[in-house]
Amino acid sequence: MYCETTHSIAVTVTPIYLEEQSEPDDNQYIWAYHVQIENQSAQTVQLISRHWQITDSNGCVKEVRGQGVIGEQPVLHPGETFEYTSGTPLPTPSGIMLGSYQMVGEDGENFDITIPAFSLDLPDEERRLN
Repeated sequence: MYCETTHSIAVTVTPIYLEEQSEPDDNQYIWAYHVQIENQSAQTVQLISRHWQITDSNGCVKEVRGQGVIGEQPVLHPGETFEYTSGTPLPTPSGIMLGSYQMVGEDGENFDITIPAFSLDLPDEERRLN
């Protein structure tokens, strides 16, 4: 589990390797990631868009930008939590993801919150430092 709090908005990410959907012989590794966004601030906020950087173990970076998450632009009142699960394929057995959500407060101010960097490593894979 990976956590980061920005502007009193906590983001927690839990990555999950989907072995049954992956095809290692074809360099296809599938990951799900469960995200929880908790509004710990005193104002209502809305998630407007997302920006992800997905890096495989070869150093190839893929950027993903889009409106909302899973087709939604959730509104979070103080103390509320929004959760969703999404996924990404990788051509290597490990990688890293990080990013940000663009939010707007009830005062009309736009701001970014950090999605913590999280590693995508096969459960039984030996880890090596380069």
